[in-house]
Amino acid sequence: MRNIQSSGTGFLIGAAAAGACLLACGVMVITGCANAPFKVLGGPGVSSRPEIPWTPPPSAAAGRSAFEGAAEKNARPPGIPKEYLARLDSLSLSDIVNIALLNSSQTRQAWAQARAAAALYGSQQGAFFPQINASLSANQQQNSVAGGKLAYTERNVLADASFSWLILDWGGRISSVNETKYALFAADWTHDAAIQNVILQVEQAYYGYFSAKSLHAAQQASVDEAATNLKAADERDKAGLGTTADVLQARTALSQAKLSFESLAAQIMTTRGVLATAMGLPANTGFDVNVPVGAPPLDSARISIGEFLDSAMRLRPDLAAAAAQARQAEAHAYTVLTQLFPSFSASGDVGRIYFSQQDKGSTTYNATVSLDIPLFFGFSRLHNLIAARAQADAARAGEKNFRDLVVLQVWTDYYNLESSGQMVRTSDDLLASAQQNHDVAAGRYGSGVGTIIDLLTAQAALEGARAQQVQARAGWWTAAAQLAHDTGMLTAVAAVKGRGVQTTGE
Repeated sequence: MRNIQSSGTGFLIGAAAAGACLLACGVMVITGCANAPFKVLGGPGVSSRPEIPWTPPPSAAAGRSAFEGAAEKNARPPGIPKEYLARLDSLSLSDIVNIALLNSSQTRQAWAQARAAAALYGSQQGAFFPQINASLSANQQQNSVAGGKLAYTERNVLADASFSWLILDWGGRISSVNETKYALFAADWTHDAAIQNVILQVEQAYYGYFSAKSLHAAQQASVDEAATNLKAADERDKAGLGTTADVLQARTALSQAKLSFESLAAQIMTTRGVLATAMGLPANTGFDVNVPVGAPPLDSARISIGEFLDSAMRLRPDLAAAAAQARQAEAHAYTVLTQLFPSFSASGDVGRIYFSQQDKGSTTYNATVSLDIPLFFGFSRLHNLIAARAQADAARAGEKNFRDLVVLQVWTDYYNLESSGQMVRTSDDLLASAQQNHDVAAGRYGSGVGTIIDLLTAQAALEGARAQQVQARAGWWTAAAQLAHDTGMLTAVAAVKGRGVQTTGE
């Protein structure tokens, strides 16, 4: 009896140790694979980093631009990367876009959601495989017979393995996998849209800062001209050709120009704080950027409205996400439909029981093949099907509505850009005319022919023309960025080395 008991106890200890080893190995495998992006249709199931767009496989989105990036385990912490510290006073638009993408919580959130969707897609595919389970149990009990006069102890060890496998469900598993696949596509394209939104926010803040700096520089020229006019008025007054009123009017004009100059200096700091926030940095971060010099490229790369609309239909990530959500709803409707059909499955288990009172154990097994026929569930499944089909119709209608909205956005953006270009041309002509008029008025006043009113009027017109030119140019750049965003072309392409970013508008 002792030998049998020792044998059973030894088997229990050995089986427990083997189970612990298997569990440890499983944990190591799962931990090692947790951060690896799941593959879908031969391509990456999710992008490798929160600031990098997802690259769809060819079968998911033919014609979408490819993207290459080095995968890293952890995202970069918010801040300014070391490679930008040396040129912190002269950052380019590419630099600040890259910094913003590295720091953005929007892209991190969308990336995490895409990774979760990729994991769910991988999990759902497990329904095609048998479900196998193993168990090991030990039991000891004290029994007595003959009114408690004879007591004995019984020990046994049970090792059992079971499986179940859904063999046929009329495509229910396939449609469930398709649901998660389209949900993954939608999450990935939503991530891409988040990247484009961050770029647009940064560019809008950048051109706001550009406008403030340019207005400040233009106002400096107005201050210098007002000082020159005051000097001329003083000279005429001392020569007896002018009046004290002329001097006072010129001095007032100079004070007004200085007041505007100081106000614009505060506006520069405000807009720079907005830009820093858009980059994911504290508003008081010390940095500066290069601003566009000269007129914007009004006549470069002329594209028709039809080409812009076609680009939006092909490249707009949020439109692709809406289409994927519609496909997901259609797949869900079919999944619900298959629940009305019979299903065919198989199951079984095999076990071995070792008793301390016997020299040999006993083996148990069973195998089952079942056909499950749904007959009546209180009409709940029928109503579920009606609801799923209605949701699919709503998703398709939502995609159509969003597609029409995209067309309207691109249409509006295109003609806003056209109007902005014309405003730039008109403001250039206005500035040239105002400059010429001011020069003539200044010459006439200096020669004693013109009046101080003519000179100050020409100075005010020139100051206004400078401001209008600055605002027109900033408006053109902002309109161009908005059009690039709404056509899906406002993307960031990170290089393998240096992680440089190329964006529209630079």
